[in-house]
Amino acid sequence: MQRSRIAVTGSTGLIGAALVRSLRADGHEVVRLVRRPAATGDEVEWDPKRQYVDVAGLVGCHAVVHLAGAGVGDHRWTSAYKQEIRDSRVLGTAAIAEAVASLDEPPRVLLSGSAIGYYGDTGDRAVDESAPPGEGFLPSVCVEWEEATAPAEEAGVRTVHTRTGLVVARQGGAWGRLFPLFRAGLGGRLGNGRQYWSFIALHDHIAAMRHILDTESLSGPVNLTGPSPATNGQVTAAMGRVLRRPTLFTAPAPALRVALGDFAEDVLGSQRVLPGQLLDSGFSFAFPGIDAAIRAALR
Repeated sequence: MQRSRIAVTGSTGLIGAALVRSLRADGHEVVRLVRRPAATGDEVEWDPKRQYVDVAGLVGCHAVVHLAGAGVGDHRWTSAYKQEIRDSRVLGTAAIAEAVASLDEPPRVLLSGSAIGYYGDTGDRAVDESAPPGEGFLPSVCVEWEEATAPAEEAGVRTVHTRTGLVVARQGGAWGRLFPLFRAGLGGRLGNGRQYWSFIALHDHIAAMRHILDTESLSGPVNLTGPSPATNGQVTAAMGRVLRRPTLFTAPAPALRVALGDFAEDVLGSQRVLPGQLLDSGFSFAFPGIDAAIRAALR
């Protein structure tokens, strides 16, 4: 894109903060949606629970990137927190989509976050964007989450649902919790280790988002995963190799279910998800393999 005005929700999260840095480094004007009164010229107030957006702050935006949502692994999955996970995504996305649709000159593209949780447990079966949703809590959330962008799509805005996999990064997310454990020599397999993890290096994730913003032929679901999903056992071995630490520990499935509750089924589940749309559109991964992605995170 030429230098543009781009609005971003979730700008303090792992992916949002990295995207804002990348866009600003290339001279784009970034406005951040914040859940309080705007305090600086680059902030726009919004409240996802009330479905409120200060629409005036979106005027002149070429693109809107919506990444906000409660962390899936931040708390034990009580009924109340599962509702928080759902509401933070569905209500927030509906508010953004309606605000975008209300503009006299809406942005050219809405990039709205989603997740590979859409597919549920795929076992050994590789899936791409053509696969149907799975069964369970996370797939149902993802379906509602993506459907909430309907007002923007009906207004003619190119809308992309970025189905994100496991982001390999030190700064946060699931991998941010793994690195300290493996550095201390306490890392190991989760369950039997045969479940697939569809990972993507943070560098590649940001590059893929920039590619989507630039590529007008891309719309609908786009998997943000690397091209070579690895099993949990392979990930464990790679962490040991790169960090030069033993990986002797194993977290048995029953113990994980006691510790994590319902969330354990997603930790133990297998998702072999391929980035069909990215590859077909010419995107090239800098760190396609698990060892390379881990090393990139350590730089």
